[in-house]
Amino acid sequence: MRKLTMDELGRKSVADFKLANKKPLVVVMDNIRSMHNVGSVFRTSDAFLIAGICLGGYTPQPPHRDIQKTALGATESVDWLYYEQTAEAVLALKEQGYKVYAIEQTEGRSLEKFSQSLPVKNEASLAFVFGNEVEGVSEEVLALCDGVIEIPQYGMKHSLNISVAAAIVLWEMVR
Repeated sequence: MRKLTMDELGRKSVADFKLANKKPLVVVMDNIRSMHNVGSVFRTSDAFLIAGICLGGYTPQPPHRDIQKTALGATESVDWLYYEQTAEAVLALKEQGYKVYAIEQTEGRSLEKFSQSLPVKNEASLAFVFGNEVEGVSEEVLALCDGVIEIPQYGMKHSLNISVAAAIVLWEMVR
């Protein structure tokens, strides 16, 4: 077994990425503190050809060295918008026909049950809100969402880093 070279991987250029048909998924980040988390979510969104990202509240915005450090150029390929209030982002997405789901620990559906209920050829436009590293998704934003999805966890710790949670949810939606 050998590792593939960069040429063999067939990665898209930024121009090719911009022209590609994207998955009808949007990530919303609600008051994320860590620039590294923001960069990581950009990178994951690029990997899965996600339509875009909404940064809300005090979530750091590109360009910034610490975001670039983990994004590895994904801030150039993935479209993004900033909203002073995350609620504004959610309302704008809903006006565009998106169903918006918070990723949070509430009485919502588990991720596996949610993804199993989607049509095989899911063309629905979905947005997923990921919350602050300590406080989670704000109550104001939760109230605006169409539903809540929880990532099942079985160990002693009952939270995941936001970048890990985003990767899990996005993979589940595109697989």
